[in-house]
Amino acid sequence: MSNRHEQGAPDVHYEPDESPPALVSLGSGLQLVVLGITSIIFIPTIVIRASGGTDAYLSWAVFGAVAVSGICTALQALRLSRVGAGYLLFMGPAGAYIGVCVSALIEGGPALLATLVVASSLVPIVISMRLALFRRLLTPTIVGTVNMLIPATVLPVVFSRLADAPHDMALSAPLTAVATGLVIGGISLKAGATLRLWAPLIGVIAGSVLGGSLGLYDLDLVARAPWIGLPQGNWPGIGLDLGPAFVGLLPAFAFVALIGAIQTITGAVAIQRVSWRRPRAVDYRAVEGAVTADGIGKLLSGITGIVPTQTIGVSVPTVELTGVAARRVGIVAAGVLIVLAFLPKALAMILAIPSPVVVAYLTVVLALTFVRGMTEVVQDGIDHRKALIAGVAFWVGVGCQNDLLFPEILAELGGGLLGNGITAGGIMAILMTLFLEVTAPRRSRIEVELDLSVLPKIRAFLNAFASRNGWGAKMVDRLDAASEETLLTLIGQDEGREKREQRRLLVKAHKESGDAVLEFIAAVGEENVQDRIGLLTDRPDDVLMEREVSLRLLRHIASSVRHQQFHDTDIVTVQVKVPETGDENR
Repeated sequence: MSNRHEQGAPDVHYEPDESPPALVSLGSGLQLVVLGITSIIFIPTIVIRASGGTDAYLSWAVFGAVAVSGICTALQALRLSRVGAGYLLFMGPAGAYIGVCVSALIEGGPALLATLVVASSLVPIVISMRLALFRRLLTPTIVGTVNMLIPATVLPVVFSRLADAPHDMALSAPLTAVATGLVIGGISLKAGATLRLWAPLIGVIAGSVLGGSLGLYDLDLVARAPWIGLPQGNWPGIGLDLGPAFVGLLPAFAFVALIGAIQTITGAVAIQRVSWRRPRAVDYRAVEGAVTADGIGKLLSGITGIVPTQTIGVSVPTVELTGVAARRVGIVAAGVLIVLAFLPKALAMILAIPSPVVVAYLTVVLALTFVRGMTEVVQDGIDHRKALIAGVAFWVGVGCQNDLLFPEILAELGGGLLGNGITAGGIMAILMTLFLEVTAPRRSRIEVELDLSVLPKIRAFLNAFASRNGWGAKMVDRLDAASEETLLTLIGQDEGREKREQRRLLVKAHKESGDAVLEFIAAVGEENVQDRIGLLTDRPDDVLMEREVSLRLLRHIASSVRHQQFHDTDIVTVQVKVPETGDENR
């Protein structure tokens, strides 16, 4: 246990494949719902009120948002074929859509909104089918920066809800918020592992009780709501008028869907970082599944005629707080949401929770999201390039979110799209990363069959690559050894599998920071090289299997190995250091 903490691994009580007790699953699922239900209801309420929508449509939109969020949360947890991550990813309406959805409702009503959401749902679906092509944008720098921007853009709105208390109860709000935060923080910091699982839920209950005693809990709202019922409004339908309003708003919806896909990718990567006791490489097949579920969620939202759903940033910090990452919790949370959609009184009980309680809870959760983002940025070391991209993108996002950077210009540009900090900061990080890619030296490449017989061709290719960079015999030997061990490992992954069409292998080589970087791109395998290398340090030498000997050699030859697995592509990136001795050419 202590070794895991020293290595910075998360303290996980239940991994995704494990089955916690029923009470733990129910408690953790309820925590997710308590955390996410506010935004699920609050975001469509803001959109519809700001656009002048009717109460009947608001009733339908809240019902649809809760039900669709439950369905999509279940999809993420179950991982049906290529749909879903197989991890605890909570889904709900996305705040980034508020501006464009308000515009759509004003221009053409719910029918136009439905059409635009359905059309934009194709963006994440297409990305999920070709995620390997977007891997250059899946850098820890971009992922971490977007993660840091989520709390930076959401917390100001969250803090503003502290003003919801009546003026004659000026001290009630801060007292309730502080009490809630103290209970959650105190239990999380000092209590044992079992009690810590319940810290967020205990904090919310304690804060609600205190808030109720101070007159902040809205009992009338609960009393007026029926126990069981359907929404007042009806399905708004989908518009077939693809006129100027549709054409004008479609690019904005498509781009927000792109940013939403990146946020889903960010969440799918981050949840894997905190869901296992032993750190393991990111499985990008799970990321693809998460993005596919994101697209299906948007499609269902469009068909329903509501604000689009996507992954929202509550799962990772909740897992960090509780240590419960079992996918069963996601299924429980999904079931609770679907049931809640038909229980207006239960929804009213959640809506009546005092705002200071929600603020304190969200502050703890979003603070952990910010730290997780910083961890992503620095996890593989940080240089001046990463620092510049993360720093500039973060502060540009904060500036745009708070109307500090040319607000009069950004308000007109793209329909005010850049007024959202996550969008503005994400664009900045992407553009700076693409600039580095475009201006990087051209990569040498060779394409061959994935077979041991092509090893002489690869050696000749790497010999020429080393010669162009002025490297001598020792470096050539290192490149040869690294390429041979990687090739043997990729071929070995097909052992025991059904015979299929011969795979092709694309080998790329380039120079980076004075070292050689080799990239091997082939069809997907079932076993992650990066994970296997990490396990070698825990396996005694006298029980090494033959295949692990090759991996151990690769571990000592290469300064770093990164293995990205997709449904249709297998990418191993190996960095080889130049020998430091002065007689390298001997």
